[in-house]
Amino acid sequence: VQLVESGGDSVQAGGCLRLSCTASGYSVSTGYMAWFRQGPGKEREGVAFIDGFDDSPTYVDSVKGRFTISRDNAKNTVYLQMNSLNSEDTALYYCWSRAGWGQGTQVTVS
Repeated sequence: VQLVESGGDSVQAGGCLRLSCTASGYSVSTGYMAWFRQGPGKEREGVAFIDGFDDSPTYVDSVKGRFTISRDNAKNTVYLQMNSLNSEDTALYYCWSRAGWGQGTQVTVS
């Protein structure tokens, strides 16, 4: 099982990014998927979750209204659309599934 994140970049405050997490050896359609992040000097925190049955999303308060998690079962990929980015969003972002973690993709907001 492998989860590969992409889409991280350096952006200015107010900008947007879309992160992707593509799975191999695991179907993103069958389970609960999530994005976590770990900022400098901070603990890893859950940012966005998508339910495995009805795709209902859940977000941490700090990203509500700015981030959107979604999944494309045909591409076996989960996305995190991030808008109105600010410096507090600077972190290494990880994709999570019950099968394990991705390696992370860096988002830097200045």
